[in-house]
Amino acid sequence: MTRPLRVMTVFGTRPDTIKMAPVVRALAAAGPAIVPIVCVTAQHRQMLDDLLALFSIVPDYDLDIMRHDQSITQITTRVLEGMEPVLRDAKPDVVLVHGDTSTSTAAALAAFYAKVPVGHVEAGLRTTTAFEPFPEEMNRRITGRIASYHFSPTSRARANLERENVAPADIIVTGNTVIDAFLAVAEKDVAFEEPAWAGLDYTKPWIFVTAHRRENHEKMAEICDALAEIAALPQKPQILWPVHPSPHVSPVAHARLDGIAGIKLVEPLPYDVTVHSIKRSMLVLTDSGGLQEEAPCLGKPVLVMRDETERPEGIEAGTLELVGPHHSAIVGATRRLLEDEVAYARMSRANNPYGDGRAAERIVAWLLGRLRAGTMPAPFAGTRS
Repeated sequence: MTRPLRVMTVFGTRPDTIKMAPVVRALAAAGPAIVPIVCVTAQHRQMLDDLLALFSIVPDYDLDIMRHDQSITQITTRVLEGMEPVLRDAKPDVVLVHGDTSTSTAAALAAFYAKVPVGHVEAGLRTTTAFEPFPEEMNRRITGRIASYHFSPTSRARANLERENVAPADIIVTGNTVIDAFLAVAEKDVAFEEPAWAGLDYTKPWIFVTAHRRENHEKMAEICDALAEIAALPQKPQILWPVHPSPHVSPVAHARLDGIAGIKLVEPLPYDVTVHSIKRSMLVLTDSGGLQEEAPCLGKPVLVMRDETERPEGIEAGTLELVGPHHSAIVGATRRLLEDEVAYARMSRANNPYGDGRAAERIVAWLLGRLRAGTMPAPFAGTRS
């Protein structure tokens, strides 16, 4: 291919925007060999817009699909329908999608229908059941079957893909782009007193919390009760929870935790404030995926409030502990880290297996290498029977 490679990135939620922002930046820095095209779906409208401003990204296309209390089916349908005219107009040579969102799977399917090869960023993560996390695990499996090119964060993720008969030549281990974004923001000096921190005691240990997974909706009350018990421990830890606006999360959290000393529930925070809140904290309690990789960058132990994780490397490395959404396990593991300096040091000093901050550079270099070798695009060469 002698003309520039037209590379479209598609994203639309808070997590995939954070993780694709370094790729957008690296594509823009690649020079005349690449024409970068940005398409956003706005699956998360407000959170997306905040991140676009933070990372100085101006989309070429905006599907603007978000509706109040939208279902997975509605998200998927709107993205699929919205991508058809965009692909026809932009004529990309390859479409890059990220991870496990419904935006990514629907955009990948739309690209398949248009016979445009798909590159899957954060490819190859797996749990043992298609329903945990839901719908993310099945999303990533479907996207992996559609994709031609697979950018895996770890060697284990690569091995997962090889077991599924993905051609080794179409997989590259890059590290995770979330580390690129997280480190870049964490390294910035912050000379502010964040309003979200007002009222928290700076002399006490801080715990940063997120909880929103669909499979945890029925467990949300139990998680809240565990946090209330943690706040009453002798160390008087200060709990900061940016509460997801989901009707299955926010009403439960506020009903059970409002007014409890040491617990502060706030609206979802801007990404830079989130990063620096984690930096200020002693440990993290979460059911998120990305935080399992991000927080250990700063030496913060992560207690994962899920029964399954697609990031077993962190468990093996010792940066993560799987406690599930279970009251006694959450309280017990937190108490141990607060009381046992050796246990805390073991987790906080463990080596993070998820990257060094250069994943996006590797993705773009690989694409350019395929271009120079004359093997781009190679429609749907990524799997073999």
